Amino acid sequence: MQKPTFYYGQDRLHAKLALDIARGLVKAEVNTDIRNKVAANKAIVDEIVAEKKTVYGINTGFGSLCTTTISEEDTKTLQSNILQSHSVGVGEPIATETAKLMLILKLQSLCQGHSGIALDTIDRILWMIENDCIPVVPSQGSVGASGDLAPLSHLFLPLLGKGKVVYQGKTQDTAAVYTQLGLNPIALGPKEGLALINGTQFILAHAVLVVERLQQSLNQADLIAALMIEGLQGSVKPFYKELHDLRPYDGNRHVAARIFDWLQGSENNHHHADCDRVQDPYSLRCIPQIHGASRNAWRHLKDLVEIELNAATDNPIIIDKELTISGGSFHGQPLAMALDYACLAASEIGNVSDRRIYLALEGAPGLPKLLMNSTGLNSGFMILQYTSAALSSENKSLCFPASADSIPTSMGQEDHVSMGSISARKTLRVIDNVQKILGIELMCAAQAFEFRRPLKSNPVLEKVWETVREEVSFADTDRIFAPDMEKAIQMVRENRIGARTNELRKATAWENIFEKY
Repeated sequence: MQKPTFYYGQDRLHAKLALDIARGLVKAEVNTDIRNKVAANKAIVDEIVAEKKTVYGINTGFGSLCTTTISEEDTKTLQSNILQSHSVGVGEPIATETAKLMLILKLQSLCQGHSGIALDTIDRILWMIENDCIPVVPSQGSVGASGDLAPLSHLFLPLLGKGKVVYQGKTQDTAAVYTQLGLNPIALGPKEGLALINGTQFILAHAVLVVERLQQSLNQADLIAALMIEGLQGSVKPFYKELHDLRPYDGNRHVAARIFDWLQGSENNHHHADCDRVQDPYSLRCIPQIHGASRNAWRHLKDLVEIELNAATDNPIIIDKELTISGGSFHGQPLAMALDYACLAASEIGNVSDRRIYLALEGAPGLPKLLMNSTGLNSGFMILQYTSAALSSENKSLCFPASADSIPTSMGQEDHVSMGSISARKTLRVIDNVQKILGIELMCAAQAFEFRRPLKSNPVLEKVWETVREEVSFADTDRIFAPDMEKAIQMVRENRIGARTNELRKATAWENIFEKY
């Protein structure tokens, strides 16, 4: 089957499409129209140099050296120098897929045709993507303001034949790979080095992954919470449409509609319809409000990411020969603040999941304490909640907004920075912890759910339970739970329960808003 084709600079990019390109599911090319546009913009830069017009970054120094004029013969040296001098990242390398995403996102930005980049440079970046020759990029060192300077410098050192790349599954010196393949380094022209390292592509690549992983976590959190409602025999009334139409937040209505659908036709839910309990604790009753608020935060980030994915984010921006603008389009603040918001939104999903785990262990009507009959000799599921509590607490410590901080750089020229790279990295850490908490809740919910037998639930929740039981059995007595926990966590990481229930799930009126990214 032929792959669909995406055209850089012409087609609109969104998070899922960027990931599909990185994963080889979509072919991406630069067509003739965009090539002509890029070449015309590069010609403007060449004219500026020839006419000796002073333009920042073309024939001046960078940052606090912006008043230093560079001669025409030195403008090319200037561009290679900036990549080398700014390659000061530290820490473990980012994932190869994330670095590949950075290349894809930078190419989309350069192909907007306002960066003064050469077609040879465009083609080498395209070659790197298509041949999976992916630069090694350290994870730390960006303050997210004048672009992600350090990580982007490492990303493009290989254009000069320097730095390291992952090629054919091995980390190698770029020079060795070029020799093996008969390739020559690229000679950067005026403005090109600056165009390559100014931009938000480190922050943005991480944000794309946040959009994907948080969306999957939110979807599975709803399913796991619904399974827990059945296990604890919670009420369906907090999910009535009539209630949420009176406070019509999109996220709330979406979550309520999904869970209401999954409780329909449940023998278990019908069995306790006339019980004497008046209302459930908040961790059950307020799921639409809590999960829904996190969904609204996810959508806010997704919308901003889509704008950034299709923007020119370097500096200066070349509009035409008469208008070059030295501005701040590289500043990461728009994404940094939204990522901090998403970080909090993710953490709250883990926080309320831990509360439901604790609630299940207290001994709801019809359930044994600690989700096991013979406790005393057995500790039951008690200590699983210790782990979820530890993860939840760790997440809270990571929720301090990195974007609230700013440390001046470049001798005060860059006197307000976004710290968006930190926002991005820690949000992914929080999501990883949330997936672990959700895996633990999934185990507990399946255990509680089984105590309600022989009563049956809705087919969607039956499928969730069956998926768990394929790898994690019911616990009659204590055992080493760590391997079971890892299996359940892996189910969440791989979006397995979401994928297994897709065909059974009834679409809601809000499905298109929150299901697609």
